[in-house]
Amino acid sequence: MSAATAQRTQETPVPPAPPTSAVERVLKARSLGIVLALVVLVAVTAAANPLFVSGQSLRDIALSTAILAILAVGQTIVIITRSIDLSVGSVLGLSAYAAGSLLQAAPGTPIVVAIGLAMLVGAACGLVNAVLVRFGGVPALVVTLGTLYIYRGIAFFWAGGQQINADEMPGNYLGFGTATVLGVPVLVLIAAVVLVVAGIVLGRYRAGRDLYAIGSNPDAAVLAGISVGRRLLAAFVVSGALAGLAGALYAARFGTVDAAAGTGYELNVVAAAVVGGVVVTGGSGTVWGAALGALLLTVINSALPVLRIDQFWQQAIVGALILLAISTDRVLTTRLAAQLRRRNSHGR
Repeated sequence: MSAATAQRTQETPVPPAPPTSAVERVLKARSLGIVLALVVLVAVTAAANPLFVSGQSLRDIALSTAILAILAVGQTIVIITRSIDLSVGSVLGLSAYAAGSLLQAAPGTPIVVAIGLAMLVGAACGLVNAVLVRFGGVPALVVTLGTLYIYRGIAFFWAGGQQINADEMPGNYLGFGTATVLGVPVLVLIAAVVLVVAGIVLGRYRAGRDLYAIGSNPDAAVLAGISVGRRLLAAFVVSGALAGLAGALYAARFGTVDAAAGTGYELNVVAAAVVGGVVVTGGSGTVWGAALGALLLTVINSALPVLRIDQFWQQAIVGALILLAISTDRVLTTRLAAQLRRRNSHGR
């Protein structure tokens, strides 16, 4: 290596590390708050109805959380880059119907093939989102809001008003949706694997650090030599593929699949990520927090009917949690920026 090359290499900006120590403390405090809220909510609901903590009830909560957590992981990856994917619910429905249709037409199809098809459909949808955002110059919010309806329309056109019932699905696939390993549902184990892999990639590998750098400061990321377009494409494709995986697991769990599957999931997915500490302006957050947020929302949706609270208030509470999380992040960001300015002024 020549001296000039070595000098250019030394002068190349280094992407910033994901969260600073101050932000990490905030995220830990957020996670602790979620855990405390979960404990209080479960205790109050169990006092009103002890069956809420029965084995079957906890199993249902775990299965619902698994599907939502997988979606939240993909959403977190996209939000970290300062984007958003509102089409995940529709992608889940389209992917679930694709897997269900394959199994209905060819009952002997291996489970892995059906799941692979669902993930391929989801990845294709994510790629379309990414291309429109990257090369169309359209904000991700607008693009994915449009594709939310487009993908849902495709699903309705494909289904033609029909649905795939459980008796038309292979028994081994339905059994997969309820199977357990050492008492732990297989769907939960799959979600755990997704969570661990995503957490390791985001926290320890260059690809993950690049996503944080893009969300923190896109212009600086370009100067640092990061391929912003390629990373953005990858983030949306991963989000779509995980939505496809969630669709396959949805079909396995519920058995009955129609074009409306996954309707309304997008609000809960975004809420899970934001409540879990993923900042909507990008550059901060973890998949671990998003998974905790998914668990909190699932418990809320399960507990409120037990407490005989109207469905309207369930949706209102989710919306309020989103606003509270965003407001909290805004206040904390402003305070951290003020502290940094004071520190820099004192250092001069």
